[in-house]
Amino acid sequence: MGKEHSIRQGAQGPRERWTLDAGSADVARLDIPADALRERHFELDCRFAVRRRADAAEAWHELRVSVDGALRWSRRVDSAEGSDSLDYRFSLRLPPGRPLRLLATTAVQGVQRVSLVLDAVEE
Repeated sequence: MGKEHSIRQGAQGPRERWTLDAGSADVARLDIPADALRERHFELDCRFAVRRRADAAEAWHELRVSVDGALRWSRRVDSAEGSDSLDYRFSLRLPPGRPLRLLATTAVQGVQRVSLVLDAVEE
């Protein structure tokens, strides 16, 4: 668990990758600092996995994703037997000088949180 940052060499120069594994926490926040000189394009992936409790009569899980304080996506679904997940993937362009704050919040009933992972890969 934790935050990881790496830079890989791409055809157009160095490319960034930011990952935050929040484990079974209910909230995850990934802050990507600004780059003063260049525009960046990120593919962002938010994944929330749960496990339904055997004794749960009603079970659901919810994921809300905010970008720079504004709600971008929200979904609540009934949880399947066993393991289940919610995934949200999107692209975002960051102009020079702009940082990014990605926030994922979760809510559950009748399930256990298994993992909450945020991933940002520069394209």
